[in-house]
Amino acid sequence: MAHFMKRHLISFCPTLAPPPSLLPATVTFFYSLSQVTTETMTVIIPSLPHAHLSAPPLPMSILRRLPFHSLTPCHYRPRRRFATLAAVRQDTTVWTPTPISSIETAAESLFHISIDVSSSPDLAASHTLPGQYLQLRLLDVEKPSFLAIASPPSLAASSGAFEFLVNSVAGSTAELLCGLKKGDVVELSQAMGNGFNIDKIDPPEDYPTVLIFATGSGISPIRSLIESGFGADKRSDVRLYYGARNLRRMAYQDRFKEWESSGVKVVPVLSQPDDSWTGESGYVQAAFSRAKQIHSPKGTGAVLCGQRQMTEEVTSILVADGVSSEKILKNF
Repeated sequence: MAHFMKRHLISFCPTLAPPPSLLPATVTFFYSLSQVTTETMTVIIPSLPHAHLSAPPLPMSILRRLPFHSLTPCHYRPRRRFATLAAVRQDTTVWTPTPISSIETAAESLFHISIDVSSSPDLAASHTLPGQYLQLRLLDVEKPSFLAIASPPSLAASSGAFEFLVNSVAGSTAELLCGLKKGDVVELSQAMGNGFNIDKIDPPEDYPTVLIFATGSGISPIRSLIESGFGADKRSDVRLYYGARNLRRMAYQDRFKEWESSGVKVVPVLSQPDDSWTGESGYVQAAFSRAKQIHSPKGTGAVLCGQRQMTEEVTSILVADGVSSEKILKNF
C-alpha cells in the first residue's frame, strides 16, 4: 500500500516537490462500479493550494469487473443516432394537399372515397401498377394511414382521381376520414410499393389459370387489378373468390357483371349468410378447397389480398397442389 501511495503521489504532482514543512492532507476517492460494487481509496497528498488533483487510475482488478458499457464514452449514443436518422427519412415524405371529390357508402362500414389529384400531375403519375398503395394524412392527426388504391392507374391519367375503399374502424384515422365531406382537404404521399407483378404470370397462354382471393376491404386492390386488365379474356380459367360476412358487407356488387364480362368468374363467399343464400358459404379458403379444379399447377398463378389467415392457408393449399410460390402474387 505504501508503494502504491508513493507512486500515485508522484502522478498527482510530477513537477512539484512538497516542502517538508507542509502538512499532508487526506483525500478519499470513491469508485462507483455499475452493478458491481463501490470501493474507496484514501491517498495522502500535500496541501498545495494550486495543485491539480485527479483520481488515480483504476486498478486492473476493478477494471476487469466493469461491464463493457461502463467503459464506453458517454457521448456515444448509437440508438439516438439511429432514431435521428429514421426521423430524417420520415421527413423526406412529400405530402400533397388534395380535396375529396366524394364519399359514398359502398357497403356496411365500407366507404367509397374519391380524391381529386388533377392539380397534382406528379402524384397522379406515381400510380403505375395495380396493387400499389399510399399514405393518407389528415390535418391535426399525426399518424397517417396506409390505403390501397382501388382505381386502376388509367383513371388517374384520364380523370385525375384516386379511388379508395375504406373500412371505417372505430377510433381509427379511417373513421375520421369517412366522416369528412366533399371539399375537405387531405394530404397524400406518392403511390408506393411494387403492386401485383403480373409479369410473373404472363403470357396468358402459359398461365391459363389465375385464381384470385380477397376478403373484406382487400377487394380494393383486386378491383384495380381486374379493371386494369391482365388478359383475363385470353385465359381459360380466371376465378375470384371474394369473402365477406354477408351481402350487406360485400362491396362492388354493382361491378360483378362488368368483371365477369372481362373474363373473371366471381364467386362470392359468405361466412354468416342468411337463410336465403344459396351460394358458397364459410371461409374463402374452405370454398376454394372444395372446388379446387387445378388442371395444370405449372400453368397456374394466383393473386391474394385480405386477412392473414386466409392468405396463409390459401398459399399452403396452392403450394401443396404444385403451384409455384413465385407465382402467388401479393401487393405487400
